[in-house]
Amino acid sequence: MSKRLACLATVLALAAASAFAENPRGAASATVGGKKLAVDYGRPALKGRSLDELLKQLPADRMWRAGENQVSTINLEGDTSIGGKKIPAGKYSVYVHAGENKQWELVLNRDLGIALGKIYDKAPENMKNEPWPHITDYTAAIGSQEVVRIPMKAAKASTPSDLFTISFAPAGNGQTMTLAWADQAWSTEVAPAK
Repeated sequence: MSKRLACLATVLALAAASAFAENPRGAASATVGGKKLAVDYGRPALKGRSLDELLKQLPADRMWRAGENQVSTINLEGDTSIGGKKIPAGKYSVYVHAGENKQWELVLNRDLGIALGKIYDKAPENMKNEPWPHITDYTAAIGSQEVVRIPMKAAKASTPSDLFTISFAPAGNGQTMTLAWADQAWSTEVAPAK
């Protein structure tokens, strides 16, 4: 009987852990003006759902965590211009304001997340201190720490993808940063700060 209980406990622990590691984390990096910028983010999958269906689940402020599970971050080695707006060097959390008119804005915030153990008492031990985004209370909880909102250009994705993807591509003296999911893509220009 104790072997069965131990086996059941192991299966349940593995199932709980896999719920937090269903899709691999993504990483995208580029060099702009000799300085590195790097994005670390979760990669949610559509799994047969439509993007519009998922966007209907957003809270009233229409803020999305730009990924899944742990907080998505961007680390800027030097002062950088994103969408024509100067951003000081540093590490920021990444969110998206998904406007109802399909106008997306890239949002950078000084708050780097909240420990999962503080918001989910059944968090696996190895995940309790991992930083989690503010999912339902962005405006009230950390809106005052917002650094910038950058309008993004919408387009059809060159290749539809089930997994959310962030990428960089060379453009002039900088890069184009693109967020893509399903058959949609949103982009903004990244350049050395002036």
